[in-house]
Amino acid sequence: MAKEINILPESFVFVDDNPAEREIVRRELPMVTVPELSAPEQYIAAIDRAGYFEITTLSADDRKRAEMYKQNAQRATLEQSFGNYEDYLKSLKMHCEIGAFDLPHAERITQLVNKTNQFNLTTRRYTAAEIEALIGDESHITQYGRLMDKFGDNGLVTAMIGTIEGTTLDMDLWIMSCRTFKRRLEHAMFDHLVACAQQKGITKIVGHYYPTAKNLLVKDFYATIGFVKTAEDEAGNCTFEFTGFKNYQPQCGVMEIETVK
Repeated sequence: MAKEINILPESFVFVDDNPAEREIVRRELPMVTVPELSAPEQYIAAIDRAGYFEITTLSADDRKRAEMYKQNAQRATLEQSFGNYEDYLKSLKMHCEIGAFDLPHAERITQLVNKTNQFNLTTRRYTAAEIEALIGDESHITQYGRLMDKFGDNGLVTAMIGTIEGTTLDMDLWIMSCRTFKRRLEHAMFDHLVACAQQKGITKIVGHYYPTAKNLLVKDFYATIGFVKTAEDEAGNCTFEFTGFKNYQPQCGVMEIETVK
């Protein structure tokens, strides 16, 4: 089930009135939360007290989450009918909206920044005030990305923040929701970033990867899009550099890209 809806097992809460079933899940899947339950009439109260499903904010994207899971199931079914993955991606008729951080999207960007763990290269967290302070800040390049296709709207699912230091852009943050993995959205974002950086006279982009238990998926991501690893310490923290502006060719190629001014 975790693989089907593309979320980590750590996000699951397993509830069962059978102690034996609960013990099996605890033993086989220790990362899954399994609350201990007593009398049936106390089940609801016990789960409520544990606070598993409490949220501090509820975005428009959150309200559509169940529908988004259904749409992902439809995409998975469609993928099985294609022998070529590139053809499958093109058949989705994807449309990407990319823009700089702005107030209408600040709440969702803040939420995404603080809950994304898998596609998160540095695992930096930002407050709402810090995100809003970046809006219109000429010393940074910021981008958010929304993704839509023929099955529906995935919403705002990716964001990046880079600090301009002379002719170098230092990437502080790059995140993407797990529900849009492997659809080339990351390539669309980088294509757009390269164009923005060139307009600002940037000649080098520096990327960082700081390993965690949950972000091993993106350990070599920068290398796959044209960066060269320049450093790695004993903890596995890596630095990458991109200087290939002159002959850069867009890498996405499977979706329409709309730039929001």
